[in-house]
Amino acid sequence: MTDTFTDIIPAQSLFGRLRANAPDAWQSYVCHDFVKQLGNGTLPEAAFRHYLIQDYLFLIQFARAYALATYKADDLHAMRQFSGTVHAILDMEMSLHLDFCKGWGLSEADIVAQPESRACITYTRYVLDCGARGDVVDLQVALMPCMVGYAEIANRLMASSDTRLDGNPYRPWIEMYASTEFQDVAKAEIDLLEHTAQTRGGDARIAGLTEIFAKASRLEADFWQMGLDLAK
Repeated sequence: MTDTFTDIIPAQSLFGRLRANAPDAWQSYVCHDFVKQLGNGTLPEAAFRHYLIQDYLFLIQFARAYALATYKADDLHAMRQFSGTVHAILDMEMSLHLDFCKGWGLSEADIVAQPESRACITYTRYVLDCGARGDVVDLQVALMPCMVGYAEIANRLMASSDTRLDGNPYRPWIEMYASTEFQDVAKAEIDLLEHTAQTRGGDARIAGLTEIFAKASRLEADFWQMGLDLAK
């Protein structure tokens, strides 16, 4: 692939500034070896299967986190968007994930029978703890590296000369997150953070929010590493 990388994150947005403040943490996530191997098709199948299982278990906890964001939200606009995300995860994304898993020989029974990995527990409970201890902005900043990061990863892969789509077993995964539908969802998350931060003193809290952002990004990198470690 040789397309131009499309950056959907406005540099002056709160999320853009957090990304700029923690470049090493962000790069460790969006440029992880797991991602590179996905792009060129060399990722061991065992690593991807393990990732698929843990990603489903991860979604269960993220639905809870977005439900908490609905409770924490200050206004109906934000409540409706967070609530819509809960619905999307539980009633659409998890079903799509299971359909995708079937192509890799994994049934729902196979998935739910597996315990959560340490990487999954560590990341998802960190997000929930941020929400329990902090306000809606703290929770959003902990949540957003997942969705926005996947959008950036897909765009990076589609633009990279190292990416091979023809004959790549992971092509459907790449194209799913590069799709207009998913990119629009990620952009809406960035816009919603701008909305909620306006009444929560986002600018005055940039140092603390950067710490949350960096931690969440590194935990995302650990989630990728989990798959590679298994393959070894």
